[in-house]
Amino acid sequence: MEENNKEKAAQAACEEKESAQQPAEQDEPQQPEESRGDGLEKQLQELDERYRRMLAEYDNFRKRSAKEREGIFADSFASTVALFLPVLDNLERAAQQPCQDAEYRKGVELMVKQFYEILEKSGVTPLGEPGEDFDPAAHNAIMHVEDEGMGENKVCEVLLRGFKRGDRVIRHAMVKVAN
Repeated sequence: MEENNKEKAAQAACEEKESAQQPAEQDEPQQPEESRGDGLEKQLQELDERYRRMLAEYDNFRKRSAKEREGIFADSFASTVALFLPVLDNLERAAQQPCQDAEYRKGVELMVKQFYEILEKSGVTPLGEPGEDFDPAAHNAIMHVEDEGMGENKVCEVLLRGFKRGDRVIRHAMVKVAN
């Protein structure tokens, strides 16, 4: 009999273990399908919103990076062109000097012409022509002169030609302005 009692006790212990290991879902009432679906729908909407925000942030980052690259290129291009402009100024001065050798003069004039063609192909245009209106964004007035025939705030002489690329001024023109 003792063995029978031991078997019954062991069997009872096993049954208690099995009932403890069964999922708690059996004890709790199950959620209706609709409320579980609503929770999943809400979670899907939140994930979709996060995805859309991240996509918009990435698009903004991409645009900002492209704009910065363009700005860096424009800065480096302008500084490189500015380094070559004194060479062009000296070539123009050499072309304006009287010379006995016609071939030498012609060679210097061809170099000046070629320099301007390269600048034009690169989108660089000269600034400052006599007779145009004075623009402080493009011109640097280093002299003022009273000239009734020119009109007020007109460029009467260009002392050093300026250059720009698009809206960006690479070098301001040094001009004499009529008051």
